[in-house]
Amino acid sequence: MHFTNNTATIVSEVRTFVMDERKSCVSDREWKFRLRGYGYDVRTTDHGTVLATLPQGIEICTLDA
Repeated sequence: MHFTNNTATIVSEVRTFVMDERKSCVSDREWKFRLRGYGYDVRTTDHGTVLATLPQGIEICTLDA
């Protein structure tokens, strides 16, 4: 699943996909590695953990609860 637009529905689907991937990984390192394969990056910023696109670095959403 690749992020192409910033609508609420798409952001929700991307967040669900990313969190489902986290459930199938045994560590944060594996999860981040797998997401890179899909073109996503997980970053820690001042406003929380953020999902961004690679290589552009466009922030999609926060992943904190």
